[in-house]
Amino acid sequence: MQTRPRLVTSIPFWVLVVASLAAVIGGLVIVLRQVDAIEALVNDPNATVVTVYVAQSWVSVGAAVLAAGAIGVASALAVAAVVTTRTRPDVAIETIDWSSDDETALEPAAETAVPAAAAPATVAAPIAVEDADVETPSTATAPAQAAAAQQDRDEDRSSR
Repeated sequence: MQTRPRLVTSIPFWVLVVASLAAVIGGLVIVLRQVDAIEALVNDPNATVVTVYVAQSWVSVGAAVLAAGAIGVASALAVAAVVTTRTRPDVAIETIDWSSDDETALEPAAETAVPAAAAPATVAAPIAVEDADVETPSTATAPAQAAAAQQDRDEDRSSR
């Protein structure tokens, strides 16, 4: 039985991967469009200086979005690497006998290849599944105090 969810089924991991790839693609689109616009403006003799500066600002924004996406992709790869290198402990699965109504069950004896004469005779002890509910009043004394009080009463009776 697996105690931790697998990375393939982890929703936050996939959100990180998809958002990072979207940021990388979006940043690339912004940067490439604005670089093409700057190139067209530089080759155009009628271009104004203002349009060149605006395109440079958009290239900076696109580069920041692209960098954020690259950091996200690197983080996703790091998480995937860490998850694949950790060890998962083996977890024993206990089987339940649903056909039994008994609250105590006998432990099954271990099957061995040793002949019956050589094997020591063992008796399986019953396993208590549930403790009895014992209700005590709130004014009752603690068990150690009650035993000491009873011993004091017994000594008083014997000394009379």
